[in-house]
Amino acid sequence: MSSVDPIWDSIREEAAELSQKEPVLKRFFDEAVLVHQCFDTAISYNLSRPIANSTVDMEQLRTVILEAIHADAGIGRSIRLDINAAFQRDAACQQYLMPLIYFKGFQALQLHRVAHWLWHENRRELALFIQNRISEKFAVDIHPAAKLGSGIMIDHATGLVIGETAVVGDNVSIMHSVTLGGSGCTVGDRHPKIGNGVLISAGAKVLGNISVGDGAKIGAGSLVLEPVPDHVTVAGVPASIVGRPTEDSPALEMDQSIEQKES
Repeated sequence: MSSVDPIWDSIREEAAELSQKEPVLKRFFDEAVLVHQCFDTAISYNLSRPIANSTVDMEQLRTVILEAIHADAGIGRSIRLDINAAFQRDAACQQYLMPLIYFKGFQALQLHRVAHWLWHENRRELALFIQNRISEKFAVDIHPAAKLGSGIMIDHATGLVIGETAVVGDNVSIMHSVTLGGSGCTVGDRHPKIGNGVLISAGAKVLGNISVGDGAKIGAGSLVLEPVPDHVTVAGVPASIVGRPTEDSPALEMDQSIEQKES
């Protein structure tokens, strides 16, 4: 019989095996995974624990996270796609449970999904509280209003900043110290729009209300100030087109090399 939730089944099997392999961590794996009857309660536990504090306790946050997941089925779907993205693209990810319990980029992204739901439910104070706790605990700052797609992999995550009006498509990979920021102090639509399948390499800065086309690759340390067409590689300060990715979706391959520009 096929499972209705294969990601959760894999996570439970991995946790049971690792719990036996390393007895010191038995309680850790029990509380993070094995005591839970379903994926939703496990994710609510693992997301609420790091951001709880003396004024907003873990159980209150678990309730909010479960409320968001149950109200918007797209959140649970996106969480599973993000786990699969990490498993498929991150060479350091050897089990499906690793993003859930270890990877702060994954955890920050899922907490953002909850904050985004709260933002549109007009519970903006709580959304901003969660944003602040994500920033404090994970060194990741994503405005609750930013729109992020599914199948996103945020690798290492430290120093990631995504602004209020930014939009990130599906199947995007983002490395550490990336900024999707505004340019100047104007209000309104002022942040980048990232297409599907884009790879944004470490330290890249994309500034202003500009588009980055589907299947584009942004080289490490680049400063992107102008729109980027579909399926090109840009690099440099300021960034310019230096080649074309050899694959349709660079995010899936995670190849950060720079191709030679076609003559």
